[in-house]
Amino acid sequence: MSDFSLYTVREATMRDAKAVAAVHNASLQAALEPWCDPAAIPAVPVEKRAAYWKEAIEFIEPQVHVACMGDEIVGFVGFDRSRDPKTPNTMGEIWAIYVHPDHWNGGAGLALWDAAREALIDEGCTHVSAWLPIGCERTMHFFDAAGFKREMNTARTTPSAQGRIEEVRVKRALD
Repeated sequence: MSDFSLYTVREATMRDAKAVAAVHNASLQAALEPWCDPAAIPAVPVEKRAAYWKEAIEFIEPQVHVACMGDEIVGFVGFDRSRDPKTPNTMGEIWAIYVHPDHWNGGAGLALWDAAREALIDEGCTHVSAWLPIGCERTMHFFDAAGFKREMNTARTTPSAQGRIEEVRVKRALD
């Protein structure tokens, strides 16, 4: 059983961008390692990724919350309204959720999901979706455990820094 009191979740500030970028890089590298050759995973410099997250935090697109253990940022979630065309204004989306590998299975991801869920409900969202890489079982398992259902008819291939990624949308009601 996880002890969620280990982690506090708060809105990200501009000063958090570099730590968010470092968590993003470490988590992405560890998550992709089982199904990609680590040498084939292009490393995005922390400074470049930090610039993206700094802009996201500044303009609140997406909203970004961080999970902290003491003063250390160990994870983050980016969320907002769905970017998918033709979705109702009541559809939210988890744009990104990453936890440093040293904190996997410790409750930080669930604490981040809970914070995003509450914020989306407060904004009037009734449902939430996310796009997940089909081959990443860890990610799929997390979203399955959080009550998301896969929509296999949405499978698509998208280009990314890691090459072409097969994705599927998952969705659930916000309770």
